[in-house]
Amino acid sequence: MSSHSARISSTLKGAYEDVLRRNPGEHEFHQSVDEVLGSLGPVVERHPHYVDERVIERLCEPERQIIFRVPWTDDSGKVQINRGFRVEYSSALGPYKGGLRFHPSVLLGTVKFLGFEQIFKNALTGLPIGGGKGGSDFDPKGRSDAEVMRFCQSFMTELYRHLGEYTDVPAGDIGVGGREIGYLFGQYKRITNRYEAGVLTGKGLTWGGSQARTEATGYGTVYFANEMAKHVDRSLDGQRVVVSGSGNVAIYAIEKASEMGGTVVACSDSSGYVVDEAGIDVQLLRDIKEVRRGRIIEYAEARAGNVSFVERGSVWDVPCDVAMPCATQNELDEAAATTLIRNGVQIVAEGANMPSTQGAVRAFQQAGVLFGPGKAANAGGVATSSLEMQQNASRDSWSFERTDERLGEIMRNIHESVVTTAEDYDRPGDYVFGANAAGFTRVADAMLAMGVI
Repeated sequence: MSSHSARISSTLKGAYEDVLRRNPGEHEFHQSVDEVLGSLGPVVERHPHYVDERVIERLCEPERQIIFRVPWTDDSGKVQINRGFRVEYSSALGPYKGGLRFHPSVLLGTVKFLGFEQIFKNALTGLPIGGGKGGSDFDPKGRSDAEVMRFCQSFMTELYRHLGEYTDVPAGDIGVGGREIGYLFGQYKRITNRYEAGVLTGKGLTWGGSQARTEATGYGTVYFANEMAKHVDRSLDGQRVVVSGSGNVAIYAIEKASEMGGTVVACSDSSGYVVDEAGIDVQLLRDIKEVRRGRIIEYAEARAGNVSFVERGSVWDVPCDVAMPCATQNELDEAAATTLIRNGVQIVAEGANMPSTQGAVRAFQQAGVLFGPGKAANAGGVATSSLEMQQNASRDSWSFERTDERLGEIMRNIHESVVTTAEDYDRPGDYVFGANAAGFTRVADAMLAMGVI
């Protein structure tokens, strides 16, 4: 049994032990299940029918798991073989919805952890979307456009039969941006002979994409952090902010935090981090990371002056009022959390999926730091994907302002739902509990209404 499972109520321990037994070695998946089940004790105590109907056990088992071979030819003519995944986890609220991740670290357990998180995140948006996730151990980094295209075409040649705007709607994630979505959509269209725009989200603006989708996850995280601050009569204006990562989510979190009056002093990539006391120049960062696909040290070299680069260090060593982990899972551990607390952090909002370890989350909560978990704080991306589906279904295209306004409204509603649920169970300020309980209840009630599914 996981050392963390002591937090899980005796009523749910059997379900958790079942997950460990049936899914050996999938530690990230175990961690995500543990995190959710650790919150649900008070919920099942108040509503024992969730246990009687074995809703927990049903939710922990994906509806469908697809694993397939992806053969493709590199530029030298050599055949390469990767593995593809799609875990269609829960369709109780709508078609499966969740990103595709292309990265060497992708294993079945990784995809299951992401898909399990996605169920509750999507439920919190209040939109009609289920939860799923997918990807491959293919690494697009360093590959030519032609190689990426051939890989994506081979990947979609297998996956297409499982997709559809009313069935399963993937989006991008780590390693899957506009280029990859374009190649995937082109192959889907070619095979099916249908222009089914709603089958993939994150598309280009001229062929079915949505304004503000690129910015949505980062913007949404900042909107949520601002709601957290307002809830305790504060704001992001004048706050010192640190953001980990320098990919899509991080870039737009930096942009929106700066617009709202914060000073973002540090960001990072896998090689290290930069500190810019004047505030990160988001246009320069975007040019380096999105256009040139360069490394973070190039930012320090271009800015010079009072900008420093720390190789292989932890960006969480930089003192701040607000921390936004926007890189990858388990990047912020208990030691990093302790450093942040010692340096005076007040608010943590997760822009990535499960970037904080359970030890880090406990440390923040015990220190009275406001902690917004990813399933609530970073739901803006999938929410705007759902808005893209809505536009596709009505053959419409909204302005940036209309989409951004709707995103802000959704993030405010998520915050309200999380806070209200926590208070209803006499857990004021516990965003982790509120997010898990609110998301779970919505999915569980839909499942029960549909019978044994």
